[in-house]
Amino acid sequence: MTACAIEGGSAGAAATAEPEPERGTEPDPEPGPGPETRPVAEPGPRPGAEPVATDRPGPRTGPEPRPGPGPDLSAPVRTGPGPVPATAPEEDPAPRSRVAAPPPPAGITLTADGAYAARLTAAPGPPGERSWYPERWTLDGPEPYAVPLPLDQPEEPDSEVAPLADGRVLIRRRVADRQMFSLLYPTGPGTGELLLGTVEHPEMTLLPPSPDGRCVYALAAGERGSSLWLVAGGARGPEEVARVAGHCSGGTWLDREGRMLALDRREPGGGPVKAVAVDLGRWGEVTPLLQIAPESDDRLLLADADSGLLLIRSDAPGHDRLGWGVLGSCLPVRFPECLRLPEAVATPFAVQPGQMLMPESCAVALRIDGARGSWVGVWRPTGRRLHQFAAPLGWLPGAGCWSREGVLRLPYANAATSCGVAMLEAPEDVEPSCVTGRTEDGDDGTEPSAALAAPVVCKPVPLGQAPLHGAVRPD
Repeated sequence: MTACAIEGGSAGAAATAEPEPERGTEPDPEPGPGPETRPVAEPGPRPGAEPVATDRPGPRTGPEPRPGPGPDLSAPVRTGPGPVPATAPEEDPAPRSRVAAPPPPAGITLTADGAYAARLTAAPGPPGERSWYPERWTLDGPEPYAVPLPLDQPEEPDSEVAPLADGRVLIRRRVADRQMFSLLYPTGPGTGELLLGTVEHPEMTLLPPSPDGRCVYALAAGERGSSLWLVAGGARGPEEVARVAGHCSGGTWLDREGRMLALDRREPGGGPVKAVAVDLGRWGEVTPLLQIAPESDDRLLLADADSGLLLIRSDAPGHDRLGWGVLGSCLPVRFPECLRLPEAVATPFAVQPGQMLMPESCAVALRIDGARGSWVGVWRPTGRRLHQFAAPLGWLPGAGCWSREGVLRLPYANAATSCGVAMLEAPEDVEPSCVTGRTEDGDDGTEPSAALAAPVVCKPVPLGQAPLHGAVRPD
């Protein structure tokens, strides 16, 4: 893993690595504040570590365009299959509808291939008296449809569900200080249940379904130690498969086989949070995965096994920023300016698959949360701009998956449609003009308008000589 500063750029520096003990470096300088930034002094970047080298090539980028205003959530959105329209930022982004919106929908979990989804939902009724039950969505057919999976008694609202590739749904229930796990499946007019077993632990969290579609893991986190349990897909019911020192959170799969799992760990004695890799094929062997600066919190949010693209959140630049890197790359983690929204928070939730060894070309879907709701962002590392779109009414925020062809599928449920999927085709990025340094599509208000510097060669320099100030964005 190599970490180096980039001379004259706005990206942050740090490197990602194949799961083995390595170190990273500090981020590059931020450009000077633009007109839209608030005049608040921000802390400087954290001190970095020594550079180390790797060999995966990656893109070199110049300064990033600044973000524009949030999208218009009142723009018309087609229900059912069809594109999600772009927004017009000059209008008020507060949603308006002639139909009263239902209560905010609960979250939903998708299988790795996006064929099935599961969520805990509630039957209509007054607040505090609603009956919760699991629901499975089938998304890979010509029309999406939902199958309710209720049992004789309603579920508690803190239960968790996760779909499997065979159509069954795992449910975790808390009973006193125990966790009970079962598989649910439709049986004609009723619901079948297969009891898997219990784990004696007061708190557990389901991790995203394994990429193999067969296994589901749960994390039992403690202050000084965390344990990883295989709760579905094993031969003998729930079984502990790994123990990790320190408090762990997160959970991101790094491969297609469901062997390498990334967790965000804080050491037992305290200190910063660092992403580590847990090798389930070697009895839970733990190795460092990401270190940007010695004292920074470096969390892995999302990973794509085909391209190696990693989406990272770190405070190495002095405050929390969203960045990207490549597994095993010699290039530093970059913190694009276009992903820094002054009045909102962007969180990635899906990466376009099938882009073998081309991480910079992957389309990334982001959930953008602001004071007026949630909407959808689409971004590519090479594009260096964030496209923003209104979300379908009743979108299950943070849920969706990409096809290999670059079509984003967004599940939603509202008063008119109990199970729907909206389609959004990834927009093309317009390259900056080599003469003017500006994009050629004009300032139509739908995208951030900012000058782009002409392409420059990013020259790695020793860390001690890395410029920490002075990278100025042209007007």
